[in-house]
Amino acid sequence: MRWWSLANFVSNAGTWMQLTVQNLLVLQITGSAAATGLSMSVQAAPALLISVFGGAAVDRWPRRLTAAVSQALLGLVAFATATLVALDRLDVTTLMVLAAVTGVVATVDGPACALLGNDLVPPQDVPSAIGVGSLVHSAGRLVGAGLAGATVAFVGTAAAYAANGLSFLFVAAVIPFLRPVRHTEPASAKERTELAPAKGPDAPGDAMTVREGLMFFLRRPRLVALAGITGVSAVFGRNYGLTLAVLVTGPLAGGAGAFGTVSTVLAVGGILGAVLGARLRRPSVRLVGMLAAGGGLLQVAAGLSPSMTVLLALVLPMAIVESVSDTAGTSVLQTDPPARMRGRVLGVWGTIATVWGLGGPPALGFLMEHAGARGALVTGGLLIAGVIGTGFLFRSRRTPVTVPVPALHEDLREREALAPAA
Repeated sequence: MRWWSLANFVSNAGTWMQLTVQNLLVLQITGSAAATGLSMSVQAAPALLISVFGGAAVDRWPRRLTAAVSQALLGLVAFATATLVALDRLDVTTLMVLAAVTGVVATVDGPACALLGNDLVPPQDVPSAIGVGSLVHSAGRLVGAGLAGATVAFVGTAAAYAANGLSFLFVAAVIPFLRPVRHTEPASAKERTELAPAKGPDAPGDAMTVREGLMFFLRRPRLVALAGITGVSAVFGRNYGLTLAVLVTGPLAGGAGAFGTVSTVLAVGGILGAVLGARLRRPSVRLVGMLAAGGGLLQVAAGLSPSMTVLLALVLPMAIVESVSDTAGTSVLQTDPPARMRGRVLGVWGTIATVWGLGGPPALGFLMEHAGARGALVTGGLLIAGVIGTGFLFRSRRTPVTVPVPALHEDLREREALAPAA
């Protein structure tokens, strides 16, 4: 796990180096802000369209081999881009094609690497492993963004792509030496019935179909609730790089330096939240909802901030709550499904998350255009807290389901079998 975390830190730093210079490269080639946005959309489009197929592939193929090959392919794309930039042969069409290829490979690489990291620790330590991964991601982002400027200034844009390619190859080289922990995960009688492969002449041999993953997700109330909580939070909040930038430079009359301070506090809060999230032992959808609702209320307070000092005092807990909520949600997402379904569930989630990610900025932009930065933060925060609170209220009013006695006895027998020996 230490080697995997080191490899991920290197990879994240390389990725953020590339992302930092990529928009500047597109602007340099085209001189068009619209083309810059298009390149980002082209890279995100595969996640929207084929993530479910990438997740199914992760469930079918050997995980370490899948992760190693996908990392190597991403490295080759980065090296190809670096070569074309160095030779001054990169045009808009080629850049879009390379962005699309990166997006396609990422639909397999994302779930494969996420689940491989979980395989390296015992089941009870998976939330901690996810928290460590979040911490590594935040640290890599800070380091990569910082290195990007120095790399471009002293070596050139091509060097940032080449460095990212090397980071991918480093991860691919580490993967063969990882030794996953053997997980034993008995399912309940109900789950064994629901997840049993389909029988009949038309059923696939291993039943690892995309449709099976979609139906499992839709029939799992916890996952549907998690998607709803994450969706309302992503659309009406979280995009602090947009809302807080307008608030700081507008109503609070700050400049680029003031927003830089806010961004730094957000980054620090994200790291602190990752550390706290790594201490979670039993994350739940209820916890994710409570944290998201709390973050919405903090967002309301931030929108009403009378000064930069008050805003900075609120930004830190906002970032901490968001980071802990993300860690808890990811833990539920990656541990609630049975092991044989997790790739497809992550594939479905990739599509959903892309929809939220694409829909959030335009929704907040519309709010800011009609209500201003303060109005957008306040309205968005109230919507988040209100929707989640309403969901909790309806759930609490549902009639409790009586567990049949035989099923209860069977569940107790399974728990006794899983209990550690004296």
